Amino acid sequence: MRHPRLAVAGLSLSAAAFAALVVHEGYTDRPVIPVQGDRPTIGFGSTFREDGSPVRLGDGPITPPQAVKRSLAHIERDETRLRQCVTAPVSQVEYDLLVDHAYQYGSAKTCTSTIVRRTNAGDYRGACQAYLMWRRAGGYDCSTLIDGKPNKRCWGVWERSVWRHDRCMGAQG
Repeated sequence: MRHPRLAVAGLSLSAAAFAALVVHEGYTDRPVIPVQGDRPTIGFGSTFREDGSPVRLGDGPITPPQAVKRSLAHIERDETRLRQCVTAPVSQVEYDLLVDHAYQYGSAKTCTSTIVRRTNAGDYRGACQAYLMWRRAGGYDCSTLIDGKPNKRCWGVWERSVWRHDRCMGAQG
């Protein structure tokens, strides 16, 4: 089913998308490095403290309510940046996926991505396809199968890209 597209300035992350983000990220009360070569994360995958400074391995512990607060502060910063770089109207689903992507990879990378370039050009299906370009973590291709089975190194990175692609395509009608 095709969803109506609106100016990004009038959108904010939906509650359903926030719940999906939290599930995808998982919870840790202390900083971890989720994928080799990645930045430390805490709570629900947040790489930043509430004040915008980066998470350090010595931080913590953090409670689930503190983690939610930190994630919402992180998302607010990402949304501010996305409102500056996404110039085409998008549906709520497309917007939620852009915010989810920015949360994982950073708003700077999202704003300079093929996803945003294609969205701004009105190529919405092409933007959905571009989610599949995000398959690497720590210099490794996370979509790689080992002996026909998902790799244990970073398969979740690839699964999340496929999930975004599928959700985005489903919103195209």
